[in-house]
Amino acid sequence: MLYSYNMSVEPGKSREDDDRVFKALASPVRRRMLDALRTSPRTVGALCAELPDLDRTTVLQHLRVLEEAELVTGRKVGRERHLSLAPLPIKRIHDRWIRGYMEAAVDLLQRLDED
Repeated sequence: MLYSYNMSVEPGKSREDDDRVFKALASPVRRRMLDALRTSPRTVGALCAELPDLDRTTVLQHLRVLEEAELVTGRKVGRERHLSLAPLPIKRIHDRWIRGYMEAAVDLLQRLDED
């Protein structure tokens, strides 16, 4: 039996955008950074303080990857840079990949229950 999934890309977004999100999420360090930003926005300095095992340059390199994937937004406030989580790329990945597989699994379980 074949299942069809909606694997179309959201208008205005490309497969390369999804690739950047997957690349960004592949790193445990970047996931830790996103977890920290999920609870509340942070300054770059505060984020560096939460990652004492990394130097500031390394944190900034990881931030660049997260910003290129549009998972983090930053704005200057005086001399500080305030960072926030931007969850829409993760939702796009969920809608494109996870939801379809989840629905297929639920359908399969329902058919098995009916048999």
